[in-house]
Amino acid sequence: MSADPRLIIPLDLPSRAEAEAMVEALGDSVSFYKIGLQMLAVGGMDMARDLKARGRKVFLDWKLHDIGATVEKATAAIVGTGACDLLTVHAQPQVLAAAVKGRGGDRQAKIVGVTVLTSLNGQDLAQIGYGMGVEQLVERRIRQVIDAGADGVVASPHEAALARRIGGPDFLVVTPGVRPDWAGKDDQARAATPLEALQAGASHLVCGRPITAAADPRAAALRIVEEMARA
Repeated sequence: MSADPRLIIPLDLPSRAEAEAMVEALGDSVSFYKIGLQMLAVGGMDMARDLKARGRKVFLDWKLHDIGATVEKATAAIVGTGACDLLTVHAQPQVLAAAVKGRGGDRQAKIVGVTVLTSLNGQDLAQIGYGMGVEQLVERRIRQVIDAGADGVVASPHEAALARRIGGPDFLVVTPGVRPDWAGKDDQARAATPLEALQAGASHLVCGRPITAAADPRAAALRIVEEMARA
């Protein structure tokens, strides 16, 4: 069994050397990697370029959130490296519009808006100050992503069906918080299995610790690929 391009593995590791070792351990079982903020200060962009040169896809999970002019320039710079297949920004109208403008005509790099972090629940949103529940806020942000001309959303598996219904068949629905039955939920408040997430409408699954913390990461990745094939 070979890699499933819908499966994204986060390289949330302390060093470039450890990330490279994980890529080596996973071998042909994974073709899509996420580079987040943890890797940013330890060679994340250089690794993104190297992964692209090796034929892998790269998800830059920077979650851009700033004034429009800054997000526009940052997006243009990131897309200009050629080392980005997916880029996250926070799903707020000004941020989304600026990212889409900064990308320009390069549609190879997809802009996806982060709706509500999968570590948050309704009580957390109330503490932050939102006057609506998780599903209401996710729905609003999905529609804002569409209005801005971005390509999709990052949403928990619990809201994947909502995103698919509103966004349509070509809308990207990237779901973190994916945990197979044989793994713990860790810090994910709204998790689901790979099969459940795909059946709900996810286009891509982000699955980290069940694979990267396994004694045999390649075997764990292929176990999830096998479950995905049943969808």
